[in-house]
Amino acid sequence: MVVARTAVGVASALTVFALSGCSLVRQCEDTTAERGEAEVEVEVENTSGRPMGITAEVVDWRLEPHPQVPDEGDHVHFRLRFDGAETVSRVAVDVCAVDEERVAAGCQLVYASDAGPNRDNIADMWFSVDHPEHVADVLVIPNDQSYVGRTCEEDLKDGGGEHPPARAVVGDQL
Repeated sequence: MVVARTAVGVASALTVFALSGCSLVRQCEDTTAERGEAEVEVEVENTSGRPMGITAEVVDWRLEPHPQVPDEGDHVHFRLRFDGAETVSRVAVDVCAVDEERVAAGCQLVYASDAGPNRDNIADMWFSVDHPEHVADVLVIPNDQSYVGRTCEEDLKDGGGEHPPARAVVGDQL
């Protein structure tokens, strides 16, 4: 008798879930943000493409030997200013050296915390490229790359949602 009542109770509960539009199986869906337009100065965007109230600007750059490894030849040396990120240190953007056709020759991930308030919110960064003589400019991609949420493949139950676009790599057209 108890088994029959339990079976009827479970069946009734499942019927209520089905009729109410609820599902016992969660649909997991990953979406990837579209890469924003790379520029010298950008408004940083979240994974939904909305401005975060933070700007990132390459204030200057040059090609020169890195002081710690001068025999490696020229490296890209740039300074990146974050405005509006004083209370948000996890914001991160890709900064890329590009040729005249805006093809990436090399990229570096820069966090707002690299440009702390003691440094006037300016990060002083270096990276190497294979052909420094082809570098024509240094640009910032506006997408915040700091979000590291789990994908559906990694975690079907709690994963999914919006993710930043793939990081920029050598050869990408920006």
